[in-house]
Amino acid sequence: MSADKVFHSRSQGIPSEGVKDQYADGKAARVWKKYIGDSNQRTKNYRDFLSGLLRKHGCERVLDVACGTGIDSMMLLDEGFKVVSVDASDKMLKHALKARWEKRKDPRYDEWVIEEASWETLPQDVQAFLPGESFDAVICLGNSFAHLLDEYEDQRTQKMCLRNFAKVLKPGGLLLIDHRNYDAMIDSGATPGHSIYYNCRYPVDIKTSVLVVRGKPELVALDYCIDAAEDELNTEKSEFRLCYYPHKLDSFTRMLEEAFDGRATHRIFADFQPLAQVREPAYYIHVMQKAMD
Repeated sequence: MSADKVFHSRSQGIPSEGVKDQYADGKAARVWKKYIGDSNQRTKNYRDFLSGLLRKHGCERVLDVACGTGIDSMMLLDEGFKVVSVDASDKMLKHALKARWEKRKDPRYDEWVIEEASWETLPQDVQAFLPGESFDAVICLGNSFAHLLDEYEDQRTQKMCLRNFAKVLKPGGLLLIDHRNYDAMIDSGATPGHSIYYNCRYPVDIKTSVLVVRGKPELVALDYCIDAAEDELNTEKSEFRLCYYPHKLDSFTRMLEEAFDGRATHRIFADFQPLAQVREPAYYIHVMQKAMD
């Protein structure tokens, strides 16, 4: 039984065939910029963690496979990395393209590649606009991968997409991918209140719903309510729903290691700190280093 037969998994107005693009009506895409803020509002811990790890491993060419509005990509461009940004949502990419145009006088942004691409066909899509290209690092952060739901109930699509991430990496390259602490959310029915990525200046309330099918958690729905009443361009509360596959830490760890055929070095961080130092993190961040062959 699909989750959408139990309750609506999308903001109102998104057609049924838009399940894989939960931003397809443009509503969440517009509000999302308020939630995440601009690139200067990224948390310092996140900026230092990401850029420091990439530099430590000599990464220069980075593929952002869930670029959304482009906020992570812009942060990396400002840090001196060469970035290629892709997303399956053309509504989100419009914001990234607009940001590139606004920065067109900055030579770093002239080289910023922004294209629409699907995780399911990522190697072919990349070859179509950058033949022969591979990357020092692939990033899929901000709980983006959990947007991909388990349509066949055996995670085959998720496993294929993780393999595709590994395929576009150079030998020795890094995959950085994260997910929320769904173990805690399933147990408590609540979403940890703090965010390690965003410094939203508006009050945000998140209502958490866990869908259990045949005794197994199959979907988590987060209803976001952002009170931007003081914003002169928006005098109402902004509400939208996004749905996620509830990846548990142990099973996601196994799936990642299988995607690299058990030959990658795998480290796990909790809210950008060593795993053992955080009792109940909001996010788990996985760092996979591809074998040198």
